[in-house]
Amino acid sequence: MAVGAHPEPERLPVLAPVSSRYINRELSRLDFDERVLAMAEDPKLPLLERVRFLSIFSQNLDDFFQVRVAGLKEQVLAAVAVASPDGMSPPEQLKAIRTRVEGLIRRQVGLFNRDLVPALAQSGIELVRGEEVGKRELTQLHTVFREQIFPVLTPLAVDPGHPFPYISHLSLNLAVRVRDPQRRQPRFARVKVPPVLPRFIALVEGERYVPLEDVIALHLHALFPGMEIVAHHPFRVTRDGDLDDVDSDAEDLLAAIQTELRRRRRHARVVRLEVDPGMSAEVLDLLTRELELQPADVYQIDGLLDMGSLSVLTQLDRPDLKEETWTPTTQPRLRGIGAEAPDLFAVLRSGDVLAHHPYDSFATSVEALVDQAASDPDVLAIKQTLYRTSGPASPIVRALIRAAERGKQVVALVEIKARGDEQANIGWARALEEANVHVVYGLLGLKTHAKVTLVVRREGGHIQHYLHVGTGNYNPNTARGYEDVSLLSADSDLGADVTELFNLLTGYSRQSRYRKLLVAPTNLRAGITQLIEREGVVGGRIIIKVNNLIDQEIIDALYAASQSGAQVDLLVRSMCSLRPGVPGLSERIRVRSIVGQFLEHSRIFSFGNGGRPEYYLGSSDLMPRNLDRRVEAVVPVSDSRLRHRLQQILDTALADDILAWELGPDGSWRRVSTVRGINSHNRFKELAIESAHGNGVAHA
Repeated sequence: MAVGAHPEPERLPVLAPVSSRYINRELSRLDFDERVLAMAEDPKLPLLERVRFLSIFSQNLDDFFQVRVAGLKEQVLAAVAVASPDGMSPPEQLKAIRTRVEGLIRRQVGLFNRDLVPALAQSGIELVRGEEVGKRELTQLHTVFREQIFPVLTPLAVDPGHPFPYISHLSLNLAVRVRDPQRRQPRFARVKVPPVLPRFIALVEGERYVPLEDVIALHLHALFPGMEIVAHHPFRVTRDGDLDDVDSDAEDLLAAIQTELRRRRRHARVVRLEVDPGMSAEVLDLLTRELELQPADVYQIDGLLDMGSLSVLTQLDRPDLKEETWTPTTQPRLRGIGAEAPDLFAVLRSGDVLAHHPYDSFATSVEALVDQAASDPDVLAIKQTLYRTSGPASPIVRALIRAAERGKQVVALVEIKARGDEQANIGWARALEEANVHVVYGLLGLKTHAKVTLVVRREGGHIQHYLHVGTGNYNPNTARGYEDVSLLSADSDLGADVTELFNLLTGYSRQSRYRKLLVAPTNLRAGITQLIEREGVVGGRIIIKVNNLIDQEIIDALYAASQSGAQVDLLVRSMCSLRPGVPGLSERIRVRSIVGQFLEHSRIFSFGNGGRPEYYLGSSDLMPRNLDRRVEAVVPVSDSRLRHRLQQILDTALADDILAWELGPDGSWRRVSTVRGINSHNRFKELAIESAHGNGVAHA
């Protein structure tokens, strides 16, 4: 990797004390969730878009508790005394998290109850609670309950003969107090709200919906015949959901993951209890005692529990209440003639292609490459990393199976520790194995997060490599909603690098040097750090777009570059521990975050290089886990047209003054003031349409 001829920058002293140089990563993650919540609060957005953002906010909190809070609780239990980079101990972080989350929940509940529910009703989508159901509707619910709900329910009593039942992760439940009319003795029972049933039951009169738990509550007498129903209250449990502590050195990683999944289904520690504020102290004491919780683990929700389930409302056929559906365009270089598909191999031999999803079609670029490779008789092998996909129905998985059935060498490196997708990945990995695909589960001790595909093709008397390196998963579903970039290339040096990377992943190798590729955990950290340090001169220029920036070494390198005169722009979607704009430390650093219709997901790196900018893209965020404990791939982009396109993406994002937020020196995020009215997501749509019609700057 050439790093230019700039002299080693003189490191200026960092003036701020260590504790104030970094923003706490956990609180920074909650800052991002707050930005998502702010989208739900925005009255200018279509109503169901606001509901969607509220649902995403709730799902994000679920993820935060099952991973981040769970990790802090493990540290407390293990008496880990190490403070976070900003100087906070694990108990101090948990206390600060509690305060922040309580405030966010108040905003969430208030928004839902006071704004969204009435607005939905005015638009013909009424969410009604059990006590609001009319007589005719109640008759309908009796039938629905008897025929569709009652057979699925299993009331579980708690008494000396029935131990307290296991409460599954993220399950919604009813805590029921009953009394025997003869013995007058109160009893407790738990009824799980079945996740296999619709979350909201539609009523016959108009677009009215009632939560499933309310329908069950209306019919508790059928579950406990002859008993008096004293009280009932919904509650929800969140458990530790992280598998990162699985022994990756296990002889059979697949078996170890399956064992851990089974164990966690029964024994994962509870980290959060959400309850109805009207729950009696007696029942709350029982739940906290049996679930081994402290009062600080209990959150009272004065409204609907599990607002993440509101996402089902966004699937209603109400285009008038949503953003206009975006249909990705096919890049001019990837279009065929008439109905005939293009020869992608010929296209790539004439030059690299850059795709910007979801504006550029994933189906006619990445999927098309794998599909053509599967059918081409001259293709000898296909190798691909798979972190998250849409399962056996995925066009890419189907293409890999078809290729294997045609006798090609097909290798799929499946990451079975992709959080939340472990069981699904195990399932479709076995489907691949049954089709004679060589399935590999990665390196011991490392997650494989790289997004890489290699196609090996015989062309005349030589072998030609074609490849894809991207920032997003091989998943057609997320490709419609996640913003990502992809490089498709026939570059011989990159082909050789990717070949050696797959040899590292599937065999035995100590490969540490590559011609062009930056690979974690070998040379990526050093390569990115060196590129940052090179820009540490007056006139130096750095633009980095990532999901998260929390690595101290990288942050310190950016501070030093700023102090030495470099201008630094950072586009960080979620967590950012760097504190920008601090005099003497980071006054030349600006940090922005974009939250909009699509999830910002691409990782792009630009370095000024004395007026000859260099660009990289890849799968890695700037976090210790990505740089040190994962296999990541970051690729340089050498084609001038593609470099121009990447700079256009960065410039558009930096010019955004509608979706953008800016991080201040005090660690607070503020919306960027709207001056020019640039919405980067809308602008990217316009650029894609202009390119599709042959106007403006053509896609590379």
